[in-house]
Parts: sequence; C-alpha cells; structure tokens
Amino acid sequence: MSRVYVFNQLGGPEHEELVDRPVPTPGDGELLVAVRAAGVNPADAKIRAGGLGPDRDLPVAMGLEVAGVVAAVGDGVRDFAAGDEVLAPVRVGRGGFAEHTLVRAAHAVVKPAGISFVDAAVLPVAGTTAFDLTHQVEVDAGGTMLILGAGGGVGHLAAQVGRVRGLEVVGVASEAKRELVESTGATFVPSGAHFADAVRQLAPDGVDLVVDLVGGDALRQATVLATRPAGVVSAADGLVTRLGGSLRQRVPGALARITNLVADGRVDPHVTATFPLERAREALAVVESGHAAGKVVIEMVAP
Repeated sequence: MSRVYVFNQLGGPEHEELVDRPVPTPGDGELLVAVRAAGVNPADAKIRAGGLGPDRDLPVAMGLEVAGVVAAVGDGVRDFAAGDEVLAPVRVGRGGFAEHTLVRAAHAVVKPAGISFVDAAVLPVAGTTAFDLTHQVEVDAGGTMLILGAGGGVGHLAAQVGRVRGLEVVGVASEAKRELVESTGATFVPSGAHFADAVRQLAPDGVDLVVDLVGGDALRQATVLATRPAGVVSAADGLVTRLGGSLRQRVPGALARITNLVADGRVDPHVTATFPLERAREALAVVESGHAAGKVVIEMVAP
C-alpha cells in the first residue's frame, strides 16, 4: 500500500485526509514515481474548493508537481528507467502529495544531480508558469517587466527569469515581501491603491511586459501602464483578453529550460518551508493564507 493525501468532499480543509491506496501501476507512456518531494500551490486549494466542478469523482488525490525516483515504467517508455531521478507535473487527481504517483514520461525531465528533490519539486508547476509568462511576449534586453504578485511562489521565480533575460524588473507585492522581491534584483513597489503611480515614476515611458498573478483591478491599472495591451499576460484572470492581452500560453520545453537555469545557479526556487506528508494540511494552509514568502514543499522520507 501507499499513502496519499486527498479531499473527500468539496469545500474547506476539514475535508482533507491522509489515506492508504494500492501502489499505482503505470500505463502506456507512464512512469511510476516514488515521490521524494511535492510542491504546494494555490491551485491545490482552489481544486478542493470546487474549481473542477461538482461532478468530479470523490475522493480526489491532491498535489500537482513532484520530484522523485522512477520505480517502474509503462509500455512504450524508452527514455527513462527504474532508478532515474525525475521531476514532472501530476495530472489532477493522480496525487502528488503521495508516496507514489503516476506521471507522463513525455512531461518528465531528468533531475540534475546538483538540484535537491525539494527544489526540483516546485519547478513543474510554479517554475514553468514563471517561464511561460516571461517568454510568451518578445521583449528586447533592457526592456522593463512589471510583475503583479512578485512575492509569491511564481512571482519571485518570474522576477529571476526576467533578470536572466536582461530585463529591468519591477515587482509589486505586500510590504512584508519587500526583502524577497529585492533579493531577485527587482525594484520593489508596495501593493495598494497607488502602486500604479509609483510604477509611472520608475518607468515614465511605460513597461514593455506586464506579468499578472493577481487579476482584478490591479490588472486593469497595470494594463494602462503597458506600452501596448498585447504586452500584458496573466495567469490569474481571463479579463486580460478583454483588455487586449493574453492568458498564459505553454512554451515548448519550459520545464527543461527552467530546470537548467536552476542547475546553473541562475534561478533560486527559494523554498522557505517543508512539511512531512503527515502535516500536509499545515502546508496547504500556509499557501492558502497567501502569506508564504517563497515556496512550500511536502517532503517524503526516503525508504
């Protein structure tokens, strides 16, 4: 048997529990991964709250990104073998907060030896989101990128990737996250009703790329700051398309590319808290509160 963290009803954290299940069997093109670490994301709580609709079969295993060791491979897998260390996204309902899970071999990458399982675990979702948002619009080196929500798990990664691209980065976040934002090399601007005025002072000619992780009124204000509406991309709010921008689009090879940036020491995943599987509820609560500065990871004990 293998343990997995699930929710058994839609709603709040009171519906979460740790249960046993048979060790999954990999199908065609799949890897069975003995999980060593799993990243925690805001989407985990949103799914539990009903983000997939009411007709999802219950219980639902939680967790969307993992790093671990291949325990078995399914038919048709040629690029991986048992014993390989990998990182990969996990399909909704398969369960990343688990001792074992299944991932698509086509979506996995080999974990470089120089990256810990804990750091690797936050790249399949948060890392690729940051990479996608910072690369789907062409911006010349020396251009300016504005990030709304720069102190969160995706935002601080996006700031670092932007700096690698040679962009001047302005990060909007709460005052409590000033130090984290500034540690990326970004210029900090406090969130609030007047953030747009502060950004105008820093970039009077406008910003070339807006990366939105907040949505709502902040997105509306930031769009006005952009040199062109098409330079606004969002992972938070479909409103962006009505304002002339675009929602996040997948960039081919993003997971391998962000992994290489971490392996080269150019991007720091900045994991600030780890919890054992038995304390998964606490890990989710930290992320759901919105106050986490950096990434939160659930770490398994290696057998």
